[in-house]
Amino acid sequence: MARTSFVHLHNHSQFSLLDGASKLEELVEQAARFEMPALAMTDHGNLFGAIPFFEAAAERGIKPILGCETYIAPGSRTDRTPPGPGRKPYHHLLLLARDEEGYRNLMRLSTAGFLEGYYYRPRIDREILARHKDGLIATSTCLGGEIPQLILAGRRADAERMACEYRDLFGAENFYLEIQDQGITEERAVNEVLVPMGRRLNIPLLATNDCHFLSRDDHFAHDILICIQTGKTVKDAERMRFTQEHYFKSPEEMWRVFKDLPEAAENTLRVADRCHLVLERGGNQLPHFKVPEGRSVEEYFREVTERGFEERLRVWTALETKGGLNASIEVYRSRLISEIDMVIRMGFAGYFLIVWDFIKYARDRGIPVGPGRGSAAGSLVAYCLRITDVDPLRYGLLFERFLNPERVTMPDIDIDFCIRGRGEVIEYVRQKYGRENVAQIITFATLGAKAVIRDAGRGLDVPYGDCDRIAKMIPSEPDMTIDKAIGQVPALRQMHEKDDRVRQLLDVSRRLEGLTRHASVHAAGVVISPRPIVEYSPLARTRDDEIVTQYAMDEIGSIGLLKMDFLGLKTLTLVHDCVARLRQDEGAEVDIAGLPLDDPETYACFQAARSAGVFQFESSGMQDILRKLKPDRFDDLIALNALFRPGPIGSGMIDDYIERRHGRKTIEYIVPQLEEILGVTYGVIVYQEQVMQIASHLAGFTLGEADILRRAMGKKKKDVMAAQRDKFIKGCRTRGVGEREARRIFELMDYFAGYGFNKAHSTAYALIAYQTAWLKAHYPRHFMASLLTAEKDNTDNVVKYIAECRDMGIAVLPPHVNRSGVDFTVEAEGIRFGLGAVKNVGEGAARALVEARHRVGPFGSLAALCREIDLRTVNKRVLESLVKAGGLEGLGPNRATLCAALDAAIESSQKAMRDRESGQTGLFAVGGAAAPAAAALRPEPEWPEKELLAREKETLGFYMAGHPFREYAARLAGLVTHTTGSLKVVSRPGRATIAGIVSALKRRKTRRGDAMAVFNLEDLEGSVEVVVFPEAYARQRGLIEDDAALLVTGNVEIAEEQRRLIAETFLPLERAEERAKEIVIAIPASGLQESEVGRVRDLLRERPGPCQVYLEVTQPSGFRATLKAGAALKVSPSRDLTVALEDLLGKGAVRFR
Repeated sequence: MARTSFVHLHNHSQFSLLDGASKLEELVEQAARFEMPALAMTDHGNLFGAIPFFEAAAERGIKPILGCETYIAPGSRTDRTPPGPGRKPYHHLLLLARDEEGYRNLMRLSTAGFLEGYYYRPRIDREILARHKDGLIATSTCLGGEIPQLILAGRRADAERMACEYRDLFGAENFYLEIQDQGITEERAVNEVLVPMGRRLNIPLLATNDCHFLSRDDHFAHDILICIQTGKTVKDAERMRFTQEHYFKSPEEMWRVFKDLPEAAENTLRVADRCHLVLERGGNQLPHFKVPEGRSVEEYFREVTERGFEERLRVWTALETKGGLNASIEVYRSRLISEIDMVIRMGFAGYFLIVWDFIKYARDRGIPVGPGRGSAAGSLVAYCLRITDVDPLRYGLLFERFLNPERVTMPDIDIDFCIRGRGEVIEYVRQKYGRENVAQIITFATLGAKAVIRDAGRGLDVPYGDCDRIAKMIPSEPDMTIDKAIGQVPALRQMHEKDDRVRQLLDVSRRLEGLTRHASVHAAGVVISPRPIVEYSPLARTRDDEIVTQYAMDEIGSIGLLKMDFLGLKTLTLVHDCVARLRQDEGAEVDIAGLPLDDPETYACFQAARSAGVFQFESSGMQDILRKLKPDRFDDLIALNALFRPGPIGSGMIDDYIERRHGRKTIEYIVPQLEEILGVTYGVIVYQEQVMQIASHLAGFTLGEADILRRAMGKKKKDVMAAQRDKFIKGCRTRGVGEREARRIFELMDYFAGYGFNKAHSTAYALIAYQTAWLKAHYPRHFMASLLTAEKDNTDNVVKYIAECRDMGIAVLPPHVNRSGVDFTVEAEGIRFGLGAVKNVGEGAARALVEARHRVGPFGSLAALCREIDLRTVNKRVLESLVKAGGLEGLGPNRATLCAALDAAIESSQKAMRDRESGQTGLFAVGGAAAPAAAALRPEPEWPEKELLAREKETLGFYMAGHPFREYAARLAGLVTHTTGSLKVVSRPGRATIAGIVSALKRRKTRRGDAMAVFNLEDLEGSVEVVVFPEAYARQRGLIEDDAALLVTGNVEIAEEQRRLIAETFLPLERAEERAKEIVIAIPASGLQESEVGRVRDLLRERPGPCQVYLEVTQPSGFRATLKAGAALKVSPSRDLTVALEDLLGKGAVRFR
């Protein structure tokens, strides 16, 4: 046997999470370079990467061998008793699938490890191994295996006994003693025993390298990966480490390592020859949908679809009568027949019935369902089945974008459900098709460019502030990599070239970039199979106790299983709750699905960019575009949904669209026929469907062929594109379009195809956006109350939307135990803060408080409150938070008194409860237990305003009763260039001066050990992040404290749509007057006494300086006149001058500019 050939049978890819540093594609490429005939993948405990590995290896002509390094429990897999001293809860055992039976058993074993044996790791045991051993080859694996561990413990006889047990279990030809040599002393000690043991027991030896990274050069990057996994740094001497030898060695290197054991190396080829797994992929493994007796699936599908058509027909007929229908009823009928025939011909009737059934269940149960998502909104069949709620003919949507004979894959129907009802729908599907046949789908988070810099930085012991600063230099663009960023960002490139520590961080990070970090549940993916899923995909259990497939979305599709998105959309919950509130509070019945789409008030909301809380339209970038475009029709909203993406924004498409929309740019069509297709978007190709329509109308493509062209253009497949170009030009010429024009049209399509968006999806989501904007325009208080409720667990969003309420003139009232509901509620005066949104209260305690109030009426005192509630649910922490938030106002003289009295009130109520339970009701309590007398509250001085506001903010996330900045705001408005609100919408970097209160202060160190700080600066409009680098921090660190009131000047930095201020100078607001060049003194309308005039004059003359004085005189009519004082009254502004003038003239009488 040639000594230049070798097969690696023990390999860990990125799916040995945070342990394997090799990507699947890299391992396959390296095996191809080494001309290896086969390659095994044996990740720890799972088969996450099995399908992509199999496909990648097969594509390169390498035989793929699927395996797993399993964890085997010392006893029963279900025993989770902590192991005793010196014992481990699991050992390793390597398994390889010889054939299809072995693969099925491997899936079952891996599934059992997660679902039945998980304890530290997914464990199996000998009992289940004996049941699923067929078709498998096993090895004793690495130092973590049972046999090596027994040898190291000096128990050679037990090691031999264990080897014999495995040989007898799997069969003499299917068990190997694995020999490794990665330069570890213990390995050599084990090998000295294993080699003679194998020869004595007639158990073959197998040479492997425990491959965890690709090349020797990757050792340091892998070391950092292990640091990320274990939470250690390179400075931790006792951390887990691998040697430099754990890399994917060449055959020559492996033969050199095992030159004295040639049979062990030769056995790798023998094992590979015995493995001949063929994975069946493709086909459609649809679950059986039970139809009424006597009808086929196809007949029943046609029946329920036509029934749905008749229901929709009533609306269409009414619209046709009013002239509001885009196409005739006959066109609708013809389209429906065509779609039904296509669905049946392609074998998807059962698929549509499955989706129709669970959506019908949701609608029957009152669970909101979205109007559509993805290309399915282009199907009239889906519309008639009420799978979608978007009329495809009304908006010019194409069925063929969703389904056509040229698309061999199963169609995707993705559904949005109310976030509260999603779980109930999934549970219905489980019950209908069997729990073993339904699961959610796994998804994998990878180490992206920004995240890997932060993670690797921790492992390298680089200060967080430095890592964060470097990470934020990576542009936030799709498919951005560290390499691309170094090429695009000069400052980052310079740091990489000149700073050794930064270069090390970036070089390690880009080696780890793209590796899998962790697994979780896909936000929407659900799979439904005709038989138990474990027959198609192994299963795992997530940290949240959800059972998921081990194969991701694409792999589930590739093996033919029915996968679909069940997305929980918070906006549907918001809209549903708002409509329910209107019915309950106002008696208003809102048909949210039947809103007129030409409502002027709704478009006024869009045109003014009052879109906070409006689905998909509330980002600052979108608001800027709304102001420019001023949409006044639904088509504008559809287009904006499609255009507001990085590609169209970067290419200038949006600006071009806006200029044409307002007639400032001439709309030209290469040929007149294009106007019918592109007129709705002013000559710009915005939608993928437009590319298909051009190919169909101008070149005679079927819509199925046009879809192939669209996909080829989107993927820029040059060979396919060349053939398609010739076909397109030929088709155009036969229809009277000149070759020159045809080429120009094709180039135009090719350019825009990369940016084009699915119009069906954009239309459905524009409809949700319109519904939210309509509710906001017509019922602002109810909408905002519902929005705040939907966001109550996100303090930042609550604060943002409360600021929006104030901008809308809606008062947000403080929480109160006698007024508030669990959620935000609408009152005549405004919106009442919900008890459940107060920090540390929670929904359970809030509900208990509301139920107690409904039972006994308003609480009259703290004692009465404590008496009527279950203090195990509404405990001291809850009550303390409510006091701080102002939620117990009126139950005592002030918050300080109430807070001080909590312990006594709780103890008194608890004692009364104990007495009632024990029957000790008091000497005179005849006929029932007497309520304890309320102890008089001992009055305490109220907290100082600063402390009161701080505690309010602690529990609400913002200031309710007031704001510490309020006393400065008017007086200093002329000294700032921006408020936090205006700073958040600046479009380019520049200088800025802002004033506010410091919060969330974090003091940090740079990698050189220099001190710096990051904090939020809050004013009356919100907050902005301020970064203070070491030089500025060293000069002024004494001024930077939490709750400090400061005037800050620096440079605005824009990254990831976020604005922050890089601070240079600080001035306490108590001294901010020193910056003033002008002082404005307001004279009250009632005028001043002569003595008061003299006093003002004296105050000014006592403080001569360069600051010009203006007198603002308000006349009885309300007219204000501003008079410039003479040079003799110029002053030196100071805090004491302000105080003296305001003592004389009243608060707010002095302003500075």
